[in-house]
Amino acid sequence: MTGILQGLLASIGGAGPALYIWGRNADGQLGDNTVISKSSPIQVGDLTTWSKISGGGRFSASIKTDGTLWTWGYNPFGQLGNNTTIGRSSPVQIGALTNWSEIAGGSNSAAAIKTDGTLWTWGQNDRGQVGDGTTVYKSSPVQVGALTDWSKISCGAYHCIAIKNNSTLSAWGRNDYGQIGDNTIEFRSSPVQVGALTNWSQASGGRLHTAVVKTDGTLWTWGRNNYGQLGDGTRVNKSSPVQVGALTTWSEVACGRYHTASIKTDGTLWTWGRNSNGELGDNTTTHRSSPIQIGNLTNWSKVGCGLDGRFTFSIKTDKTLWDWGYNGIGSGQLGDNTEIDKSSPIQIGSLTWSKIAGGRLHTIALED
Repeated sequence: MTGILQGLLASIGGAGPALYIWGRNADGQLGDNTVISKSSPIQVGDLTTWSKISGGGRFSASIKTDGTLWTWGYNPFGQLGNNTTIGRSSPVQIGALTNWSEIAGGSNSAAAIKTDGTLWTWGQNDRGQVGDGTTVYKSSPVQVGALTDWSKISCGAYHCIAIKNNSTLSAWGRNDYGQIGDNTIEFRSSPVQVGALTNWSQASGGRLHTAVVKTDGTLWTWGRNNYGQLGDGTRVNKSSPVQVGALTTWSEVACGRYHTASIKTDGTLWTWGRNSNGELGDNTTTHRSSPIQIGNLTNWSKVGCGLDGRFTFSIKTDKTLWDWGYNGIGSGQLGDNTEIDKSSPIQIGSLTWSKIAGGRLHTIALED
């Protein structure tokens, strides 16, 4: 593509990054029209109009620069949102709307926000994770309530967390370990506000726990804590938010299956929780119940974890990509062309990246 054409597309909102994906593909979650797993990044088609990405348990989702929504992969619960339960090995458009803004995948469900601030969900709903007040599965998007002030969304395996424009926090779905944060262990089939505070900034859901950064830079966690994934120095479950230390320098947080990763404002990287597969990245397999720094670098920019997964990934300020943790046989979700676990960060190729997301055993990224 010539520079002139790229500039023209950018001027009309059509240009964007290329989409790459790798890892397990038994259900078509890589979107390359095969069911063959890939242990290094492959480009999905030749389009450069991708904008937002998310990995579900065994499916993937993306929003394009034109505001259209696309999904592919495993679909027995309707988690692709295309009004069927038929799996797809290449991207399919969900409806014809062009106003999708944010997307998040759970294990077998998904949630999205439109540009008008409305919240929409679909898929498996046995724990109330669709949030529509029922436990009936939905194979196409349904609106959650009538509010138009939703701004950010994250899904754990079976629960969702959302932040509104006023910086309040709501959650719904599975809650047997207190992962909703409302001081109960009752499942919630519609959003419940977590406390009365109006300073929540960024949230992430793990399999059975939740982590959120506030606007003041403090870090808060709750839910299951069997491996120390809450980071409060204990292994006791918490059903309401607990602060991780007293620091006010946390900027970004991500939850994996039983571990958590976070970046501070100084560009340092910290992890804690389960570490059986090296997912903490400290070159050991020792579990940690409080944050430990990974190396001494100060150029980490973005961090994420495989959804309900045992691997971690991060982008540095130079836009290089680094992965570590579980790299399962038949999967290769780290993308280093092997199926060997890594207990410290390794660079993936030489490309530069802008965004990355993880499913259970696959990874999705947008080239810079």
